[in-house]
Amino acid sequence: MLQGMRLTADKEHIAVVLNRPKYAGNIGSAARCAKNMGVERLMVVSDRDYPQEEIRQMSTHLAADVVDSIVYCRDLGEALSGFHYVVGTTARLGLARGPVMSPRDMAEQVVELSRKNDVALLFGPEDTGLTNEDLRYCQSVVSIPTSERFRSLNLSHAVMILCYEISMAEIGVPERFTPKMASSRETEGMYGHIGALLQEIGFLNPENPEYWMMHIRRLFSRMRLSAREVRIIRGICRQLSWYLHHRG
Repeated sequence: MLQGMRLTADKEHIAVVLNRPKYAGNIGSAARCAKNMGVERLMVVSDRDYPQEEIRQMSTHLAADVVDSIVYCRDLGEALSGFHYVVGTTARLGLARGPVMSPRDMAEQVVELSRKNDVALLFGPEDTGLTNEDLRYCQSVVSIPTSERFRSLNLSHAVMILCYEISMAEIGVPERFTPKMASSRETEGMYGHIGALLQEIGFLNPENPEYWMMHIRRLFSRMRLSAREVRIIRGICRQLSWYLHHRG
């Protein structure tokens, strides 16, 4: 590639993931908004069966192909397991939610990462949004600025804003090679290994083990670990655990 060439996001590697949406019509509206911006992968995580006619009415016939290819999952961890980078969305801020970025800053990251990695844009239920437990799967968290007088944002509007920013974003060709990251399935296995080892040595408070694990997750999420690096970390955990049980 030539120096100074501009890159845009590879939208085939980007998916909108709706976690426990309340209304079938909002699924259709989200499909339409995503399709408007060139994002055509949509997943829905829920144990409900949504009326397909309501979804199709709100998506219009132009986004029928997106609706037809919706992937339905009952478990969030399962739905995200194949993604390498997950962007969570939140309107509520606070220490437990972690540092948040703007949609524009998020979009610049996604441009780079989507060249080699599958990226999920994760949205929560219309009334409550994503929980802290949901956000633990996310490598970054984005918040859409709104008026202090009226902060409520329709689900499909939030989908449109994030997809629009990604559609408009571009970056210069990075000089460094952008590696493929470990999948969510691989990193979740690593966190399970780390958590078990830290509990074994008494580092984690058994009454609230997720407190320090939340910070550990944030630390590793900034490193963009590869699958090989995850395997190395898990190997270290296994060796340390073996030593704890076999030391004289």
